[in-house]
Amino acid sequence: MGVTYARRLGLFSATMAVIGGIIGSGVFLSPAVVAARVGSARLTLAAWVAGGVIALAGALCFGELGARRPRAGGGYVYLREAFGPLPAFLYGWALVLVIATGATAAVAVTFASYAVPLLGLSRAATLPLAIGAIVVLSGVNYVGVKPAAVTQNVFTVLKLAALAALIVVGLLGPASPVLPQPAPSFAAFPVALGGALVPVLFAYGGWQQTNFIAEELIAPERTLPRALLLGVAGVVAVYLLANIAYLRVLGPAGLAASSAPAAGVMARVLGPAGTRFISAGIAVSTFGFLNLVMLVTPRVFQAMAADGVFLKRLADLHPSYRTPTGAIVFMGAWSIVLALSGTYAQLLDYVVFGDWIFFGLTVASLFIYRAREAGPQAGFRVPAYPWTPVLFVLAAAYVVASSIVANPRNAAVGTGLLALGVPAYWLGRRRLSS
Repeated sequence: MGVTYARRLGLFSATMAVIGGIIGSGVFLSPAVVAARVGSARLTLAAWVAGGVIALAGALCFGELGARRPRAGGGYVYLREAFGPLPAFLYGWALVLVIATGATAAVAVTFASYAVPLLGLSRAATLPLAIGAIVVLSGVNYVGVKPAAVTQNVFTVLKLAALAALIVVGLLGPASPVLPQPAPSFAAFPVALGGALVPVLFAYGGWQQTNFIAEELIAPERTLPRALLLGVAGVVAVYLLANIAYLRVLGPAGLAASSAPAAGVMARVLGPAGTRFISAGIAVSTFGFLNLVMLVTPRVFQAMAADGVFLKRLADLHPSYRTPTGAIVFMGAWSIVLALSGTYAQLLDYVVFGDWIFFGLTVASLFIYRAREAGPQAGFRVPAYPWTPVLFVLAAAYVVASSIVANPRNAAVGTGLLALGVPAYWLGRRRLSS
């Protein structure tokens, strides 16, 4: 029998992975976009509540999928079993090409851009520090899932502590003067809310990555659904409190005009020391997110290789560490190439809508699993089925449609990049059969 994954992660580590996969730098920076699109405090909070409901619906669906198929690779496995090998390969292809690797490069550079001034280094050190972070975390993940999970737990707790400090400062500090705001008309409400949902849903994304490591969870049939529910519910609470703090200190107009609302709140209440504190918080948060991506994504590449549709050498697990070491090295190396090339930001803009296509398809696979089952089934079941997955699939379709309408050129280029996966798939299949 070959080397298999080791079940070493419990509920706490799984929950920290869910939270760490969602919270990066977005909550510190992007709420301004939402406030700008809706124009009122109530609608701003309504958008974050609506996004939280959709995220919880998706988490419940992934909880059932993970309980049904607790396998390394998560969404890749569900798509393969429900829709066939080609759609699953295209999902993996998108992750390999840029979604995961480009995000790794982008987050590493974001981490370095905040860490450099804190360490007293020159701006020229940004790219070397970003590459160094990728190398270090590749090494941590190489030597075992337990060291990687401990690293994840520490940095997730630290980022939650930074957010807690931000929230406390915002709720207890001096409030912005309350200015009268025109109430949006009934007809304008759904339009304004809809426009705000796209950045909100992107901010809530990332919890699905914990399903990639389902094969390394202890009792995944119980642990994974609980971790998804606890983690996403916790993030919803944190995001709502953070936005209340932003609105209280900056006001709706000030939040909408701010390019860095977290820094704005801390600077207004605590001065330069507050700005330095939140910069450190963002550095910690992005480093933890970077580790999470390095922890979970190589499991997809390993699953693809084990199916014979990706590089054969990536299929093997290390005999002692029980990790996909080849896939980890590959991901780190390709992420460094993208960081050095400087193309990652544009590539991510091209294909980010594709991530939500596969997001919606993965949840839709639940309908196929349910249709195939015979008789009563034990284990975790999505409440309010089929409406819960329907809500999430419709939300995913809305994000994709909005992205296409907002930038049809990027969507066309991204579709072309995804389409390149079709000949790559058939070439791989031909090599396998020869």
